[in-house]
Amino acid sequence: MSVAFTREDSAQTASETQLPDRPISPHPNLVTAAGLAALERRLAEARAACAAAQAIDDVNERRRQEAAPLRDARYFAERVRTARVIADPTSTDAVAFGSTVTFRRADGRVQTYRIVGEDEADPKAGSISFVSPVARLLMRKAVGDVVGTGDQELEILAIA
Repeated sequence: MSVAFTREDSAQTASETQLPDRPISPHPNLVTAAGLAALERRLAEARAACAAAQAIDDVNERRRQEAAPLRDARYFAERVRTARVIADPTSTDAVAFGSTVTFRRADGRVQTYRIVGEDEADPKAGSISFVSPVARLLMRKAVGDVVGTGDQELEILAIA
């Protein structure tokens, strides 16, 4: 078929296939060993999705299907490249990156979170980013310390 008879969908296809890059955090890319493995797995998944999209014959549909995986592949490649693996803490004397901390809030709720890298943080699963406000309050504190003020007060009950 002559190139004269092929036509790409107009601005709609262009907007669907030119997704903006995912923002990269300005903070150091600290990760646990499991966090680095998860980043590498997500990069492999994004690359596999790109490869699968390459098998689509229709150029417009191929571009639509590979837009998000390409963006994700760029993001995860950069995050893997800049990752700094931090070993699990060897002491439970003070809260550090990788620590699991149990604390009581001013309203009486007791919560436990592991402090991890930004990409591996999942509060519903019990992990928070080291740059989160709660983690920043807890870092370098010991059991029995009370941090924060007013209704944001946290008492550290245990460090593992």
